[in-house]
Amino acid sequence: MKKFAAFLLFLALGAPLVPAGAARPRPVPPAAATPPPDASEGETPDAVTQHTVVIDGQPIVYTARAGTITVRNDKEQPTARVFYTAYTLDGSDPGSRPVTFLYNGGPGSSTMWLRMGSLGPVRVLAANAAPTGPPPYRITSNPYSLLDKSDLVFIDMPDSGFGRIVGAGTPKMFFGVDQDVAAFAQFIQRYITKFGRWNSPKFLFGESYGTTRSAALASTLMNQGIALNGVVLLSSILNFGLDFGNGDPVAGGDWAYVLYLPTEAAAAWYHGKIRNKPADLAAFLQPVEQFALGEYLDALYKGGNLSASERNDVVHKLSAYLGVSEQYVRESNLRIPYWRFEQQLLRAQGIVVGRLDARYQTYALDRAADEGPAWDPTDSSIDAPYTTAINQYLRSDLKYDTSLQYRPNIYGIIYGNGGSWDFTHNRREPPNVAPDLAETMTQNPSLRVFSANGYYDFATPYFATVYTLQHLSVAPALQKNITFGFYQSGHMVYLNESALAQFKSDLARWYDSALGR
Repeated sequence: MKKFAAFLLFLALGAPLVPAGAARPRPVPPAAATPPPDASEGETPDAVTQHTVVIDGQPIVYTARAGTITVRNDKEQPTARVFYTAYTLDGSDPGSRPVTFLYNGGPGSSTMWLRMGSLGPVRVLAANAAPTGPPPYRITSNPYSLLDKSDLVFIDMPDSGFGRIVGAGTPKMFFGVDQDVAAFAQFIQRYITKFGRWNSPKFLFGESYGTTRSAALASTLMNQGIALNGVVLLSSILNFGLDFGNGDPVAGGDWAYVLYLPTEAAAAWYHGKIRNKPADLAAFLQPVEQFALGEYLDALYKGGNLSASERNDVVHKLSAYLGVSEQYVRESNLRIPYWRFEQQLLRAQGIVVGRLDARYQTYALDRAADEGPAWDPTDSSIDAPYTTAINQYLRSDLKYDTSLQYRPNIYGIIYGNGGSWDFTHNRREPPNVAPDLAETMTQNPSLRVFSANGYYDFATPYFATVYTLQHLSVAPALQKNITFGFYQSGHMVYLNESALAQFKSDLARWYDSALGR
């Protein structure tokens, strides 16, 4: 598929690779000495600190733990140290207090983004839909934290963050859909065992490829006797074949144009390219969605059998919804891939809109090109503040004292030197984890799902998520367990503070409902 490999590199949004620093040398003990501790546990002890955050006017006193948990093979040999930060409410009963496991995706990203920007007790302030600029950056207490509803455990995927593959571990053990799920399932089992959380209500929270992980992980945990109370899907990608075919009839075909159309229209609305622009975005998108699954889908299906009058009608409507000329729509054969649309929408001004968040924009270096520059303007705005903030926060505020460098992502490690991510799931590729979620919801009919999407996200378009979740083939009573939230933001909903505030409010009500409160 066109640009598929490059697309995956940015799915969860990662900063440029930060290489691993060398660990401090460990002295060699004399032959008669007691054997050294298990090297897989690392030489950095967990850092435990106490803090307070104010949420809805109430002070929340909590303990932060930054550390690692070692995962092992079937011979109990260490294979990886997985880095995490956990935030737990002081004075609560760990047996009944909810706990949520959160992670980004990639595949290859650490969880720097969710940890430092979304629902944790602190967040870094980055510019909204504009370049952030150079340091210093401000890390502030987060009034939108979810800590009032649940303990939070942010997990960096194996070999990212301060985690490392160690001992008997190899990259092939972790760098794949099913391998990654097995590692996260083991981490969760070891965490709830170590901290007495077996009877706690449990939630998963994944962003981007993290939603792929969550759907398969929920099924794996269920098969291991661990039932979940809820799953939060932020900027979902569950069926890779459906969402990202973009003209490949084997892997999605015309479906991609149908499912991306509302996001393209939302971007045109945001940038003022819609004639007689309605004031309300959601109201504007309703007829776009109906057109996409109706007249537009039918026209694409007819192909060469589409009559001239029908073609003219579709061209006219696409031009109105997308803010581009009828000539461009006609020359594109009614099909405008999102990466061309990003370049075309504001071409006259020499501006390219963002893929991760169409509200962000950058100047075009080649104004005649069909595709934009190699960077994404969202990346350019937030990579520096988030990378700076994670290092400052973990090392100074949480007192995690290590000589290792924090890896925001490990794309270079996974994909460098001919490497790759194994996208085989249940012996099939491209992966589709929607059936995993459907099976888990059916086995556990109390499981609640919250699906959150930004309207301006070209990485994981919201309409593809809606279509996927509405076609799980679960019983109607279980379909009602899915709640949708849509926000005027992009792939990382929390970059827009007003969207983050609404997201937290929606989640708070959803958690209460999932917990029967």
